[in-house]
Amino acid sequence: MPLVAHIDLPTFQRLREEGEEILAPDRASQQDIREMHIGFLNLMPDAALEATERQFFRLVGACNQIVQFHVHPFTVAGLTRSPDAQAHIDKYYESFEQIKLDGLDALIISGANVTHPSLPEEDFWQPLMEVFSWANENVTSVLCSCLATHAVIQYLYGIERTRLPAKRWGVFTHKLINRTHPLVAEINTRFDVPHSRFNEIFQSDMERCGLKILAASKEAGVHLAVSPDGFRIVFFQGHPEYDDISLLKEYKREVMRFYRRERADYPPFPEHYFNEIVQQIFSDYELHVRSSRHFGKPLDVFPEAEVLEHIDNTWSDTAKAVFNNWLGKIYQLTHQDRRLPFMADVDPNNPLGL
Repeated sequence: MPLVAHIDLPTFQRLREEGEEILAPDRASQQDIREMHIGFLNLMPDAALEATERQFFRLVGACNQIVQFHVHPFTVAGLTRSPDAQAHIDKYYESFEQIKLDGLDALIISGANVTHPSLPEEDFWQPLMEVFSWANENVTSVLCSCLATHAVIQYLYGIERTRLPAKRWGVFTHKLINRTHPLVAEINTRFDVPHSRFNEIFQSDMERCGLKILAASKEAGVHLAVSPDGFRIVFFQGHPEYDDISLLKEYKREVMRFYRRERADYPPFPEHYFNEIVQQIFSDYELHVRSSRHFGKPLDVFPEAEVLEHIDNTWSDTAKAVFNNWLGKIYQLTHQDRRLPFMADVDPNNPLGL
């Protein structure tokens, strides 16, 4: 069922232009269908703020449960914002105080960029933990993405992430570890997921603190895990929400950083993402970038348009299936009063009855 454009957020118009079905509030009010209210805590930096909105909203809107999804974006203090990004937040985002009053059926927490060696040193750490602590008591299920996964695991279990020798960057094949869990019902037993991170929490550490591993990669490590109760917290280390060109945009950004001498080495290709044709185009462009950098000449346009037809998305169907399963189970378990996490007969310590 569709998303409801209950606020005048530009992301809704962008999704309409992509062909997504978005209901106006007056149209939604005429349908005798249950609502679900999903919080979206957006911690991403300014450049990715609205793109991340669209990516997660798109996954929610693709679900086929008989329900109307109201997504409530909000953020926390401790994140430096440009005037334009702050204006966007001030105009379209809700406050955490209002969200606590109204309640949520589910919560998604995005990744974030960091500036300190230890996560608790980040200015957003305490506000983030306040949100999570409230949600852990009052929301049916919390889905954590990338850095949010690392932060919540450290907060709950004292497991600190490990810095990797090099950035884990690319599209990696994963296998189901637990084929019977409802979150992975009816999905492929082998599937791709993009990763983009410098740090990792290893499978052995997750299992040591009781987390249940659902999907992992020999190259990229754990992608999908859940809390010991099986459902209250869902952990992603990868980025199933990514668009087909998200890694391409990251690669372009790193190439420009090399040209501006903000990084010393030329960026490697994201693994398993560019085919041979694309690699040749970008290898040729690297020669041009190095020459222009050395002689102080302006760059030719980054050849993004030349490679778009060769960029494939091999992960979104599985991502939609996992989100569909997640929101479907929340629909079955959550109280109709969104201020309460569960129906009366649901055991919070084993909500799926596994």
